[in-house]
Amino acid sequence: MPLAYWCVLIAALLPYVLGKYAKLGVESDNRYPREDYDNLPPKNRRAYAAHQNALETFPFFAVAVVIALTMGAPVYTVNLLAVLYILLRIAHALLYIFNQPTARSLVFAAAMAVGVAIFVLPAFK
Repeated sequence: MPLAYWCVLIAALLPYVLGKYAKLGVESDNRYPREDYDNLPPKNRRAYAAHQNALETFPFFAVAVVIALTMGAPVYTVNLLAVLYILLRIAHALLYIFNQPTARSLVFAAAMAVGVAIFVLPAFK
């Protein structure tokens, strides 16, 4: 199985790691779990925002990888770009949590550009 598919799994799990981190040290009411986020300290709220962003960007990345590999893009290149995407998404989450908005936006744009590159890669084979 290509490494890029494992990257899809990591990208799928990343939002849940961030969501769990957002609630660390906070008492939670499982009957109304989403209401807890309103009362989180700023760092935890930023982790929750990173969680939401990771959920929003995941579908495009997953589809891009599947399309690229099924349309005959070079597996090595897709793998390399997928790993780069994961590293950028982790950096994005950390920059979000530690309140670095300019760097975070640049890393977000870079990750999206990598996703687009994966998607269009079959057109250049």
